[in-house]
Amino acid sequence: MAYTPEISQYQSAALRRIAWALDIPMTKAMNSIIQYITDIIDHERICKACRDKSQCVLCVFNQKNHKKEHSNEKQRE
Repeated sequence: MAYTPEISQYQSAALRRIAWALDIPMTKAMNSIIQYITDIIDHERICKACRDKSQCVLCVFNQKNHKKEHSNEKQRE
């Protein structure tokens, strides 16, 4: 099971409003936000700061994996 961090009331309220605007559940809104961030953030910076190099083959920030996953998502749409 994935680690589930608690979020503040402020963050929860923001997420709820984003979900309403997208007309999707909060869990899907959070997933969409994370996917968006992985698209725009500097992957090289993430990789340099990473403390778990054992997962590079599966990591979303690995450029090869990111491009492959992104093309798979477009095919599903």
